[in-house]
Amino acid sequence: MSAPRLDEAFLRERVWPRFSRAMSRPGIYLANHSLGRPPDRMADDVRVALDAWYREMGDAWDAWLAARERFRELTARLVGAPSPDCIVPKTSAGQGLRAVLNSFPGMPRVLATDEEFDSLDFILRVYRQQGRIRLKASSFDAFRLEPCDLVVLSTVAFRTGKVFQQLESILAEARRAKALVLLDVYHHAGVLPLDLAALDVDFAVGGSYKYLRGGPGACWLYVHPRHHARVTLDTGWFAKKDVFGYRRPDPPEFAAGGDAWLESTPPVLAPVQALAGLEITLELGVERLREHGLAQKKRLASLLAERGIKAQGADEQHGAFLTLVRGDAAQLAARLGDAGIKVDARGDYLRLCPDILTPEEELGRAAAALEEALRPAISRRGA
Repeated sequence: MSAPRLDEAFLRERVWPRFSRAMSRPGIYLANHSLGRPPDRMADDVRVALDAWYREMGDAWDAWLAARERFRELTARLVGAPSPDCIVPKTSAGQGLRAVLNSFPGMPRVLATDEEFDSLDFILRVYRQQGRIRLKASSFDAFRLEPCDLVVLSTVAFRTGKVFQQLESILAEARRAKALVLLDVYHHAGVLPLDLAALDVDFAVGGSYKYLRGGPGACWLYVHPRHHARVTLDTGWFAKKDVFGYRRPDPPEFAAGGDAWLESTPPVLAPVQALAGLEITLELGVERLREHGLAQKKRLASLLAERGIKAQGADEQHGAFLTLVRGDAAQLAARLGDAGIKVDARGDYLRLCPDILTPEEELGRAAAALEEALRPAISRRGA
């Protein structure tokens, strides 16, 4: 499909039929920044992979590993990796972070921001508690590079949706200081154009759970070619040279390129379930998706403003979702859920994210529902 502007008429005709199962769900889904809605074909792909197991038994590995390589190829195209083997499949972004941490000798100095998602933040804190790293958190909004061995940095903040504005300058400064950088691009890949090769970044982690519509488990670690020969303790027999040769040279011999970062026997269904979503994203184009997403955010923010509700994040300095800053964000999300509007909250931030499956009329209904959900609080203030 060669997509023109992603207006509703085009989406209704060419895209929505490919999501008939997800779109038949009752209610309005504005949590596309959290768990993405899967295309119909995803279930078919997984069924084919399972059928191969029943039919071929051990020979199903040929199809499974081919699907894994297809996952690496598509992800590499999406994020601008120099080659597919720079993409190392993982079951979580945290697993990718651990692989990088476990490639450092001694007790490395790690500088992170105060806006890292809990999965990475928790791992960093546990490593610090166990005496494995020295950790310091710096402000996301006023980040300053300090002496360190590794910088861990989200390009889009998970709570606020803010895009990190100093990325290229911080990367250049880190290179001069000989510090390595790991980017968390989970709220970036598939939402904003991304070229990891052009950024010349050392590592990145991301996955298909959200905007790429591939569900849990389909994650990855990006490893720049200059680090392919770097050894991590998070390894396994799939990282061996001649995996199925069953030789045991001493010292161990690693596979060529990024395959040296593979681990033990991999999960087989996660890459399969991610393929359809990746293909649709590449087919429509991230630039077009971004243009459409910005228009949706601005429209929803305008509808809310008409009702006296101020939303943040409608501009280009934010990722894919809007936020309302409220102390009762979690309770408000629950009230909206009762009204059939699926959103979520992270701390004091209520997050709302329309996407290409969200009709214009649903934006209006969601704004009205949010106004209604806020009335108890308004009534209490007026009492």
